[in-house]
Formats: sequence, structure tokens, C-alpha cells
Amino acid sequence: MAFANAFYNSIARRNSVFVSSIFASAFAFSIGFDVATTSFWDSWNKGKQWKDIRHKYVEQ
Repeated sequence: MAFANAFYNSIARRNSVFVSSIFASAFAFSIGFDVATTSFWDSWNKGKQWKDIRHKYVEQ
């Protein structure tokens, strides 16, 4: 019950704050998800991507 009261009093009481917090949370989740999936993809495909084999083909 205390959590519900704290949530209501700090975030959900005013619609503008509630909507702003939803947009900020969605933006933060999007950035975090993108970083996590890129990191997973890079580790899964290590040695197969252009950034890993570029030195073999590009002349200085």
C-alpha cells in the first residue's frame, strides 16, 4: 500500500508528469535494449563482421 501511495503522489497525480515519465521510461528502455542487442550481436558474430576483418582488405 505504501508503494502505491508513493507512486500516486510522485508520478500519477498529475497527467503531465505521468505522461512525461512514460515517455522518458520508453526512451531509456529503447536505448538500453539497443545497446544490449548490439553487444550480444557483436559477441555472437565476433570475427565475421567488417569491423573485425577490415584490416585484411584496406590498404593504408
